[in-house]
Amino acid sequence: MEYSGNILLISDEEFMARYLKEKISSAMGCSVQIEFSYEAGAFALKERKFGIVIVKLHGRDEDDKAFIRKLKAIDQDTIIMCVTDKKNSSSITKELIENGVYEFIDDYANLERIFFLAKKGFELYSMTQSHNKLIQSLKEHNQTLQKQNIVLAKRIEESTKNLTKLYENLRSTYMHTIKVLAHAIDARDHYTHSHSENVARYAVAIAEEMKLSVHEIEQIRDACELHDLGKIGIEDNILSKPSSLTDEEWKQVRKHPLTGAQILEPLTFLDGIIDLVRQHHERFDGKGYPLGLKNEEIMLGARILNLADAFEAMTSSRSYRKEPLTKQQAIEEIKNNNGSQFDPKVVEAFLKIVDKF
Repeated sequence: MEYSGNILLISDEEFMARYLKEKISSAMGCSVQIEFSYEAGAFALKERKFGIVIVKLHGRDEDDKAFIRKLKAIDQDTIIMCVTDKKNSSSITKELIENGVYEFIDDYANLERIFFLAKKGFELYSMTQSHNKLIQSLKEHNQTLQKQNIVLAKRIEESTKNLTKLYENLRSTYMHTIKVLAHAIDARDHYTHSHSENVARYAVAIAEEMKLSVHEIEQIRDACELHDLGKIGIEDNILSKPSSLTDEEWKQVRKHPLTGAQILEPLTFLDGIIDLVRQHHERFDGKGYPLGLKNEEIMLGARILNLADAFEAMTSSRSYRKEPLTKQQAIEEIKNNNGSQFDPKVVEAFLKIVDKF
C-alpha cells in the first residue's frame, strides 16, 4: 500500500540513512529526503512540507531537545520520530515527548516497526491537517456570520415583529457552528469520535427517568454536546498520549471546563448551559475540578452529565486504555463511587435505565 506524503530523514550516518531511504521508499511508495546535519534538516523543513521527520539524535541531550523544539517551531503539525543515541541519558525519552516527539525507533534494523510507525504517523498527520482545515473553515464561516449579524441587526431595527424569529435563527446558527467545532474536537482523536453524542444519549435518558422538564432536558442535551469544547486549548499530543500525563499536562487538561465556559460566555442565551459545561467535572464529594463544588452546590444537570461522561469513557477505548470496560464492569465502578464521585439520586436513576444502552 502506498502512502501519499513526504518523509524527512535527518541523520549523520550516511550509509544507514541511504539504506533506510531505499527500504521506506520501496515498501511504502512515499518520498524520502535525506539531510546529514541538524542545520540542513531544519532548512529543509522550512522549504517543504513533510508529514514525518525521523531524527537520528546526536547523544547530546540539551542540543537534541533544542533541535526538536526548533522543528516544532517551524512546523507544529509534522510528526517527529527519534532514533536515540547510546550517549543520551535515560530521562531523554520523557523530555523529548514533552517537547513534541511522537515515537522512538530503537533499532534501524527493525523495519517492520519503522513501517508501522510511519503508517500511524501519516494517519495522525492527515487527521491533523483535516482538523486544521475544518478550523479554518469555521473561522471563515464565523466571519460570514458576523457580517450577516450586521444585516440582521438593521432588519430588526426596521421591523420588530420578526425579532423572535431572527433571534431563534441566530441562536440556531451559533449553536450549529459551536457544535460542529465541538464535534471536530472529538474527532481530533479517533478514540473520542462520537463521544459527545453518546454522553448526550445517556444523560438525556437519566434526566427523563428523573422527570426533569423538557427545558431542563434540552439544556442537558446541549451541554453534553458542548462539554469538551474547552479541549481546543489542549495540545493534540496530550489528548492522544498513551502514557501517564505529567503534572503540567494535567494542569492543561483540568482547565478545559473553564476554557469551554469562557468560550461560550459571550452567548448570553446559553447561561444555564455554560454552568453545566463549567461544572461537569465536579464530584459529589467536593474533590472534583475546577471549582471543588460538592453536593447540591453542583447543578443537577452537571451531576447527570458527570455520570454520563464517566460511563461513556469507561465503556470506550482510549489512547491510555485500549480495551474498554464491559458494561457490567462500568456499572460496578459507578456503584463503587456512589456518594463520592456521583450523586446517589443520579446513580439510582441510571441503574433503572442502564439496560436500555
